[in-house]
Amino acid sequence: MNLLRRFGGALQACVAACVALGLAASSVAWIATAWSAGKVVPVPVHGTARGEGRVLLLPLEGPVSPVMAGALHQALARAEREQYRAVLVRLDTPGGLESSMRTMVKSLLATPVPVLVWVGPSGARAASAGVFVTMAADVAAMAPGTNIGAATPIQMQGTMDSTLARKATNDAAAFARSIAEQRGRSIEWAEQAVRKAVAASEREAVELDVVDFVASSETEVLARADGMKWRRGDRVRMLATQGLPIDTIDPGFRIRLLMVLADPNIAYILLMLGFYGLLFELQNPGAILPGIVGGICIILAFFALSTLPVNYAGIALLVMAAVFFLAEIKVASHGLLAAGGVIAMLLGSLFLFEGEGVRVSWAVVLGGTVTTAVFFLVIIAAGLRAQRYPVRTGAKGMVGARGVVLERVAPQGRVRLGDETWNARSLRDIEVGAEVEIMGVDRLTLVVRPAVKEG
Repeated sequence: MNLLRRFGGALQACVAACVALGLAASSVAWIATAWSAGKVVPVPVHGTARGEGRVLLLPLEGPVSPVMAGALHQALARAEREQYRAVLVRLDTPGGLESSMRTMVKSLLATPVPVLVWVGPSGARAASAGVFVTMAADVAAMAPGTNIGAATPIQMQGTMDSTLARKATNDAAAFARSIAEQRGRSIEWAEQAVRKAVAASEREAVELDVVDFVASSETEVLARADGMKWRRGDRVRMLATQGLPIDTIDPGFRIRLLMVLADPNIAYILLMLGFYGLLFELQNPGAILPGIVGGICIILAFFALSTLPVNYAGIALLVMAAVFFLAEIKVASHGLLAAGGVIAMLLGSLFLFEGEGVRVSWAVVLGGTVTTAVFFLVIIAAGLRAQRYPVRTGAKGMVGARGVVLERVAPQGRVRLGDETWNARSLRDIEVGAEVEIMGVDRLTLVVRPAVKEG
């Protein structure tokens, strides 16, 4: 306990560093996994600098967000600028923001380059906002083992009342009908996907005239799309895509990083890192590094949260957890505030996102909650207990200790305290060899008095 008292600041700094490093390692590991798994890593571009006689492939995976909309816009602009024969979008999304979806649909309807959307590979889906993006393509295809549908709008900030829900549904249904009519797809199914959240497998989608065909690879998509008609305004043209070489677009480091940050797990980890950093800085003012790291992580987390369907109740619970944890440091609640903070953090983590497919991994939630609980219920509790023990070091820790007179104190002299020799003074003369008690310390001089014999 003496060590805890003496080196409390250093101990807290070390623990802060360990927690921050642990969460940072989790974040880096998650990013590396997502990157290497091909979520946002495109194949390097091969072929000529211009796209004449080539097809540009754009992989889009994850929630529909401003980042995804920006990546699509850049790809279509490049395809038009470099005169690519067509753009092939490989899509796998659980849905996302309506505003971003509408931006993507506008880009697809306005571009002079034909666009093919392929929901793939096997296991992928085009749910919610992905339905509109798929239907807006000139040619829509799906891989075996994929699905499309469930496009009912969901309010990001909580449950909508009946009037607002009806208005949002009617608006989305009208938009879906408009896209389906313009692209020659099933108007009835498009409306039911919005109003009743119906979904279809790849075979059912072809039978219902939602998509054009099923293809197991990008090459097969180009082969089967060859000869199909596509329209821009009053002009109708024929696709000639069979056997064309494919360039896979590289969105660039910035877009790849932003797409990684838009992952709900990354957003949550950044939020926790920011929370810990600011908490440690408030607990140990002047540490600087935790405040810098926490501030940067909080800003990145806010950006990520702006691209995801966030529930404000979850944010409120996480803020409440932070308040409880800060109060636990200052108030002797016997762990009640920390326990309340852990519960609020767990519930806030579960309620943070809403909408199909947008969830924080249970492993990440439990890891963050358990780490927080262990830190506050064990480490902080030990530090608080140590603060209640008497001071054993420094000038205050010397009060009450006993030494032996080496040189007569009258009123100045010298005494031995442990292995050290100190100057001493006393209001009474004390002879050599007598035992004295330390009453205080005046700079480098001990204030002593004759020790009272016990017993």
